Amino acid sequence: MNGTIRVGNLFGIPFHVAKSWFFVLALVSWSYGSGLAAQFPPSSPLPLLLGLVTALLLFASVLAHELGHSFVALRQGIGVKSITLFLFGGLASLEKESETPAEAFNVAIAGPLVSLVLFGTVTAINTTISLPAPFAAILGTLAYVNLSLALFNLIPGLPLDGGNILKALVWKITGNPYKGVVFASRAGQFVGWIAIASGLIPLLVSGSFANFWNLLIGLFLLQNAGRSAQSATVQEKFQGLTAADAVTKNSPIVVESTSIRDFADELIISGSNWRRFLVIDEKGLLVGAISASDLNKFPKYHWQEKFVKDLMQPIDTAVLHSSQSLLDAVTTLEQQQKSALPVIEENGVLLGILEKAAILPLLQQKTQVNPA
Repeated sequence: MNGTIRVGNLFGIPFHVAKSWFFVLALVSWSYGSGLAAQFPPSSPLPLLLGLVTALLLFASVLAHELGHSFVALRQGIGVKSITLFLFGGLASLEKESETPAEAFNVAIAGPLVSLVLFGTVTAINTTISLPAPFAAILGTLAYVNLSLALFNLIPGLPLDGGNILKALVWKITGNPYKGVVFASRAGQFVGWIAIASGLIPLLVSGSFANFWNLLIGLFLLQNAGRSAQSATVQEKFQGLTAADAVTKNSPIVVESTSIRDFADELIISGSNWRRFLVIDEKGLLVGAISASDLNKFPKYHWQEKFVKDLMQPIDTAVLHSSQSLLDAVTTLEQQQKSALPVIEENGVLLGILEKAAILPLLQQKTQVNPA
């Protein structure tokens, strides 16, 4: 991931920290250590050490919060690509969305529930066990942070957990997951503007930086909520479209029993710009691929007695299924880093190729036919 450092795996999940995390770690360590300095002899390293321990415990709380989301997602069969700690908290990156509103709700609520459980547990320990003042203060801070983490994330606006909960509720009511995302994104933008105002007004009126952190959080919410809304709008355009809908007409296909001579003549006569062709057998099943440059492997006087099957190469890419959603097909194109992929029917018969360049015109056509 750009701008992050991988530090290992947690339960098989790649764990990253952003570079900004080290700044916050140092800042929290120094700030909390300074607050404890009065309880120790001058020049004692213990305040700074306890400050570092406190900072690590606070980030461990954020990590536990994200693991809560991750474990519920894994139970739903959703892979977790990574967990990242950064300036404003943490993020569990999931491979896909939940399939139902109820499952989406469960993933979203899991993080705040973990934070609330940690708050209750730490508070119970701190009130029932007599600890030295510095350690009691650390546990008090830890309890406060977990409660704040839970309550802050329950604010109903994306990208916060409360926004994902709101998204799931709107999805349940409307039956449309994209409407849920757009609604929750707008709510996130509204919350972001309020946070920006609460930080900016004191700064402009009295020059106070007391709420400057609110300004940064507001900008973060505004940017990410807008990105979520934009993504949902694009994804909604894909709704109802399959890979079959985007197959290129007159795709470059040749039968394996075609002679090299006939194949070469067809290239010349048709003036085809295709340089790579998919090869099918007599039943229409995809069996390989051949490039125009492969013709040079045989002298021209052998072209009549040689066939396409003698030159074809195995398919070295993923194959799309005609019933596969177009959004999934685009994801596969990106993962394979290909500009086009073959599309086959459920019985294995080749339908044609799906080109990345053909997707945008199809979406534009759908928008014109079904205006919002």
